[in-house]
Amino acid sequence: MKVLAVRLDSDGDVLLTGPAIRALAAGAERLDLLASPSGEAAARLLPGVDEVLVFDAPWTGFRPPAFDPVAVAGLVQRLAARRYDLAVVFTSFHQSPLPMALLARMAGIPRVAADCEDYPGSLLDVRHHRREGHEVVAALELAAVCGARLPAGDDGRLAVSRPDADFEIADAGPFVVVHPGASVPARAMSIEQARRSVTALRAEAWPVLVTGSPAERDLTAQVAVAGAVDLGGRTTLAQLAGILRRAACVVVGNTGPAHLAAAVGTPVVSMFAPVVPPDRWAPYGVPTVVLGDQHAACRGSRARQCPVPGHPCLDRVEPAAVVAAVTHLAARSLDPSLGGGA
Repeated sequence: MKVLAVRLDSDGDVLLTGPAIRALAAGAERLDLLASPSGEAAARLLPGVDEVLVFDAPWTGFRPPAFDPVAVAGLVQRLAARRYDLAVVFTSFHQSPLPMALLARMAGIPRVAADCEDYPGSLLDVRHHRREGHEVVAALELAAVCGARLPAGDDGRLAVSRPDADFEIADAGPFVVVHPGASVPARAMSIEQARRSVTALRAEAWPVLVTGSPAERDLTAQVAVAGAVDLGGRTTLAQLAGILRRAACVVVGNTGPAHLAAAVGTPVVSMFAPVVPPDRWAPYGVPTVVLGDQHAACRGSRARQCPVPGHPCLDRVEPAAVVAAVTHLAARSLDPSLGGGA
């Protein structure tokens, strides 16, 4: 059976779908993954994927492209040429799978499955109603109703197949990574909060690496204070995975590197703004401390920009709380006898 898995979201969302993709791959002759440009790098790190196809969908993403009939027709032709037996469309709980389901039908894929609350007409063969719970669990449940199961010995946690360990780090001792940015501004630490956290960690003699994407170089330069090392824009996603795997702990908001840390087994101090629920989106399968006021006024709003002046849900977290969480999780990471760590 040839399977097409679809996850047209960002790197973090793709990583969260990884266990379900491994389950589908275990029973397939071939599994390809259709990803967006913002999720391509993570897609290429997932175990079980034979080929990554890339499509910039006009119905999803924070800055979707204009509808291009030539591009859409080209995708349908590419999918039709591969003669898939099954398409499984993975989405977040608030997204509709139906645009992709329609294209899968147009490509002649005989069986299409998705989580869907909207009336699907004849577009879906498997219409699954997801329960409350983590995004990883929801994706695994969709794979299960398609007849897929994780193979023996697979614990269902996040995983990547090729973390790059070649990136040179000057200090060979235990270190902490602080990743201050996020693709959604409301889910990021403020610059001042990140600076305070780095300063407090350095005061406790922790070596700190500050990471960020090429677009976040100005941010990381402002956050890398008190002798912290600025790695903003200097790593690929695979290199970042290698760095996170060697870290004692990661301090990060609700964004892709939080899930990348989980995929390499590193504990996470999750600076979690409650615009989305942590029971769906917190780091999965690794020791985690969630910091932030989960009852703030922005709770459940799905806001992209913080709707409350001053970003109080995260800015009121004391640096001492960050240090205490790092100390607790790093102890578990560095001493497996304490019951945690990679």
